[in-house]
Amino acid sequence: MTNTSTTRAGSPLNALIRRARDSFEYRTGLSLSRREPLAPPAWLHGVGDGDFFESGEEFFRYFTDIAYLRPHEQVLDIGCGTGRMARPLTKYLTGGSYDGIDIVAPSIEWCQQTYAPRFPNFHFHFSDIYNKAYNPTGKHLAAEYRFPFAAASFDFIFLTSVFTHMLPADLENYLSEITRVLKPGGRCLITYFLLNEESLKLIAGNLGSIDFKNELPGCRVKDVDVPEAAVAYQEQEILRLYEKYKLTIAAPIRYGSWSVRKEGLSYQDMIVAGKRG
Repeated sequence: MTNTSTTRAGSPLNALIRRARDSFEYRTGLSLSRREPLAPPAWLHGVGDGDFFESGEEFFRYFTDIAYLRPHEQVLDIGCGTGRMARPLTKYLTGGSYDGIDIVAPSIEWCQQTYAPRFPNFHFHFSDIYNKAYNPTGKHLAAEYRFPFAAASFDFIFLTSVFTHMLPADLENYLSEITRVLKPGGRCLITYFLLNEESLKLIAGNLGSIDFKNELPGCRVKDVDVPEAAVAYQEQEILRLYEKYKLTIAAPIRYGSWSVRKEGLSYQDMIVAGKRG
């Protein structure tokens, strides 16, 4: 009988082998495998608990089915990492363009080297923003940062698991910049941990995956020592900011499964909105 625990792709043994291989490739610069060209080495990317490929394909469906992304449009990915969202878009944005920005320099360097020769309409930019965990020598504060793009440059902007790691002043500045660089009629898709009557009731009963018991001015966090690790916002406060920056929410808000709702479209909550013309 075959021992499936040692032959499955996701088995502990195979995971150990992959880690050893990736460690060797990182230290030596040599390749022991022929991985997909757009798949970053494991030592480089970090996308939480989600699978790199599955997460990208999942959100690609949301971009097209919920936010109505079209192949000719100009797209901005804020917090692009190593391209998990860019990868499926390479086959779709046949007449459009993609720009990704991130605060982790090695990730951007890898994307620039990997995508540029294959997809001239894909561009990656390093944003030198201070972050205690990911860019401790950053020159700019997120609350003061101006996106390196002209006004009304993009048809569609998305942030996946970015505002869930940003404090209030940083989030509001980014939302202001999103509005600035969106074209009139352009759309944005952003994920959150939203606190409302239902989610608060669930996490109060210790049902949610994150309890957000620590309250800070304007938000709740998982860990007061590292507040950006996971940040939740009152839904009404987010709605107020959308109104302030003239973003019209395309109802309904798609709630996620993080609070262990019976029905959740994705893990995090999701808001799609359009810039008023």
